[in-house]
Amino acid sequence: MTALPASGREWHLVARPHGWPKAEDVALREVPVTEPGEGRILVRNKHFSVDPYMRGRMNDVKSYTPPFKLDHPMDGGAVGEVVASNADGFAVGDHVLHGLGWREYAQVPARYAVKVDASLAPLSAYLGVLGMPGLTAYAGLLEVASFKEGDAVFVSGAAGAVGSQVGQLARIKGASRVIGSAGSDDKVKLLVEEYGFDAAFNYKSGGSVKEQLKEAAPDGIDVYFDNVGGEHLEAAISSFNLHGRATICGMISLYNSTEAAPAPRNLAQVIGKRLRLQGMLVGDHQALQPQFVKDVAGWLASGELKYRETSVEGIGNGFDAFLGLLRGENTGKMIVTLN
Repeated sequence: MTALPASGREWHLVARPHGWPKAEDVALREVPVTEPGEGRILVRNKHFSVDPYMRGRMNDVKSYTPPFKLDHPMDGGAVGEVVASNADGFAVGDHVLHGLGWREYAQVPARYAVKVDASLAPLSAYLGVLGMPGLTAYAGLLEVASFKEGDAVFVSGAAGAVGSQVGQLARIKGASRVIGSAGSDDKVKLLVEEYGFDAAFNYKSGGSVKEQLKEAAPDGIDVYFDNVGGEHLEAAISSFNLHGRATICGMISLYNSTEAAPAPRNLAQVIGKRLRLQGMLVGDHQALQPQFVKDVAGWLASGELKYRETSVEGIGNGFDAFLGLLRGENTGKMIVTLN
């Protein structure tokens, strides 16, 4: 066993943000690294994930997942290498996926770590296309939205880790039309030319979302996968055909709002169109995990499914990566890679 370092760095939340998070809300602190306790492993993280849901965890409000504690390390998905083990079934050199990101070294209870195979895919892929965002896309489209062949599908935030996979899965599964929205012309081009969307538009520069969606989907939509909320949800309701289904996965447009956002002004259409708007949490769909990995690994191998990652180097840039994610600066999964 190699000698362990005396210390490692980790990001702590030190104040609750009001609106957009600021540099003074967090601190990068050096803490001792110790041998793992019984039933635990010590992992040197190689990549950790920053995700939109983490903004909600910075608030001290009751939600589906507990808020981050002040003056404690933040957490989230990470992959790394076991450097010391005090647990059966895990050896030094194993690669594992776990939930203690935002730090260089993590002492992880073995029951919360899952071995991953670096020969099947790059380790970072287990945080994205083969990880939580990928399962979110798979379950949200196929199970929550009850997708069926021939459906016309609209995805907001379509160049992100979840949205780009939703659109491609819909295409693979036989959608009649796949439409995406994104925040730049380059992302729109990527959706159509690389990911096979039938149409895409730039919601920041092309006029109202409602009008751009109507132009992209003249025959209406049957499924909407919502990562953005706000104006996008209102536009989708307007374009829905009878018995349309929406998976409400995220509302990133509202996460840094300091005042309550108005509801879609056309909610009454839900009645006449007999729409189903259903919220989703990926944790409710873990039973799909084996089939998800099998299917997605096959589509990756065949080239039917493509993915992008935006990697930010160095733990010192971890908080900037998170802010960049909230501003939409990433294409595909936003990942922090540790040196």
